[in-house]
Order: sequence, then structure tokens, then C-alpha cells
Amino acid sequence: MTIDTSILAQPIQLPFAKKEIKYRTLKAPMTERLSTWDEEDLSKRGRPTDELVRLYETWAKGNLGVIVTGNVMVDAGHLEAKGNAIINKTDMYLPDFARVAKAIKTYGSLAIMQLSHAGRQVSSDIQKHPVSSSDVKCKDAMGTTFEKPTPLTKEGIKEVVDRFAYAAEVAYRAGFDGIQLHGAHGYLLSQFLANDVNQRTDEYGGSLENRSRIIFEIIAAIRRLVPDKSFSIQIKINSQDFHEGGFSAEECRLLCQLLEAAEVDMIDLSGGTYETLAFEHKRESTKKREAFFLDFADQIRPNLHKTVLCVTGGFRSAKAMVDAIKGGSCDIVGLGRPVCTEPFLVRDMLEGKIDRARPLALPDQMELQIGAAVANIHDMGQGKPITDYSKKENVDAFLKSLGLGQEDNKTGTEQYQEK
Repeated sequence: MTIDTSILAQPIQLPFAKKEIKYRTLKAPMTERLSTWDEEDLSKRGRPTDELVRLYETWAKGNLGVIVTGNVMVDAGHLEAKGNAIINKTDMYLPDFARVAKAIKTYGSLAIMQLSHAGRQVSSDIQKHPVSSSDVKCKDAMGTTFEKPTPLTKEGIKEVVDRFAYAAEVAYRAGFDGIQLHGAHGYLLSQFLANDVNQRTDEYGGSLENRSRIIFEIIAAIRRLVPDKSFSIQIKINSQDFHEGGFSAEECRLLCQLLEAAEVDMIDLSGGTYETLAFEHKRESTKKREAFFLDFADQIRPNLHKTVLCVTGGFRSAKAMVDAIKGGSCDIVGLGRPVCTEPFLVRDMLEGKIDRARPLALPDQMELQIGAAVANIHDMGQGKPITDYSKKENVDAFLKSLGLGQEDNKTGTEQYQEK
């Protein structure tokens, strides 16, 4: 049965920046780890490489309406991982980021730079003295150990706000169409939003208004440094944290309304943290509709009248993408791991060549699936053929490279394969 994918090629305009998005698809931000790294000298960390540029040249050919970079960190000492791109209160890498922006925009995609600060969610081998909203330690997870954080002082919060704003200004000068604040997945902004992590008693803790204050201060600071209204401000937030005491679905709904009032162009809906991977919470409706967070989007969408809503996570078939948009759950669908294995997935769907992503033969373990996606990212960056993880022999070789055996791959094809 042929799927009518024409709605995926239907343009949509950002409500406040007034920029047109050519396709209803977004390349989700994913860690690339293709920038420079130095163990000792922070000034030598985070410079975008030729490999990073080549990666985005590849994705740019895939008919993706919006391409969001992986997390560009605003502090060289507080990273998601070694090899992150960094804007560390200096514009010395401006020409390198300009090359990335140019690569993304070659075929008409909007170029959005994701900005992030790891907060307490920084590996012990990178930072022994992390900071956060409070002193609640992140549980060790996904093979990573974390240190107990120090609560940010008000002066420290101001510095973080200034770092985000400065990074946004660099993105603007480099030719990006906008930025996306990373307010999801347990990183610093998410740590302020989460009740169980944020135990402050000052104006940055307690009520949702207080816990989200840092986000709105960042937005205001960006507007001061970049008054050009065509520069888009977007955000990625959790639909909820999926554990007791965390950021809730109702708080997400209320926050989205506040973000629209602050003229945020797009909200990219995701979920979970290192401690509680949202992708482990699979309802029957999720399996049927593919996307992990559409049920939450259905609650949020009626309250947004201008801001564009994107849902990322779980989409594999053209039918699910089309249904999500036609059904009004979201305006744009976000794609992460599928476009690592198949960077031209959307283009091929629009041309009627395929109607779904290839089902992967990887184990149903998020750590391994993310690891395989990063390996694909590095293949693209190095100009190598992309490893096809729908083939068992390639999966077995990948597991062997990690010191795992074939017995670790018992799940067969990806769980969202249509029957």
C-alpha cells in the first residue's frame, strides 16, 4: 500500500521568526563527538572538525526541514562527552561553526544549534566538581559515573545565563537560523525543572515559575544580545521525567504555554533522563503509533496556538509520521537514530522508494542502540560507508568490538517493526 507522504513536504512557518520550514521533518540533536578534545587544555577542546562538517553535508541532502546540531556545550569543563563542540566565552571557533551552518543550509534546511550545559550529568573523568540546581547526585547509569554536584550560587546562575546567551550570539554570527535550548534528558536546565533534583528555597526553586526562571532569563538574555527577531529561539523539553517527584506531564503542559508567551518558535517534545530512560516506558498506544511521546503531545497541542510542536522519538514508518501530523498531534516529526542508519530516509519516503526505516537487528538496549548510532555518525563524518545494522553479521561484529557475544543479541529486529 502506497502512503501519501505529501504532507511531509508541506511548508510551515515559524510563528515568531517568520522563517519557512520546507519539510515537516527535523533531524533531532544527537551527540556527534566529532570536535577536538584535549585532556588538560580546555582552550583546545570543542573545535568543529572537517568530519563534523562532512556529517552535516550528508544530512543536508536528506530533505529534512530542520537540522539541529548535537549539543554544543556552553562550558568547556561541563560536557556531555569528550568530543562535544563547545562555545566557551570565545568566538575563536566562529569560522568553524560557520562551515557547519553553511553545510546544513546547502539545500534549504533551517540550521539550528542546540545549546547545552551538562550540570550534574557530566562524567567523573571529565569533571570532578560538577554544578547543578542542588546537591542531588545523579545515579551512575549507562556505564558512566557521576560526582555529587555543588548547588549553583545566584552569581553562578547568572554566569550560566550569560554563557548561553553568548553562545547564541556566536551561532547567530556564524549563520545559524536559531538555537535550541536543551531543557530535556536530565541536563542542567532539566535539573532546574525537576522537583526531585531542584531543592532550592530561593527564587529558582519551589514553584514551576521559579524552577523555570533560568530558562526565561536565558531567553531574555539572548534577545538582548541578538535583537534580530528572525533569529529563532527553540527548546527541547521532557514531556515528563518518568519517575516520581520529577518534572510532570501537567507541568510540561503549563510550561509550554509560558514558552509560547515568551515567543519560543518551536518546542521539541521528548522525555526521561539518564536515570530513567523514557524509551523504557512503552504503552500499547506507543507501540501502535510508534512515537514515544504522542500521547503527551495530544494533551499539549490544544493549548498552543502559535508555537510549532515537534515530537521526537520512535518514528519509523511514513504512515506513523503522516498520521501524527494529519491527526494534529504535532506539526513536525523529529528523527534521530533512523537518519543515522539512513540519512536519506525522508527523501526516499517522499520519492516513494520506501515507506519505513529498515528494522534493526540490534538488541533492545538503549545504550547499544545509541552506541550504534554514534558509530554511524562517525562513519558519515569520515566519509565511510554506513554500517547497516539491519544485518545480523554487522550487529555481531559491533557487539564483538564491545566485548559482547552473540548471546547478548537475543531480541532480533527492532521492536517497532510493523507486522
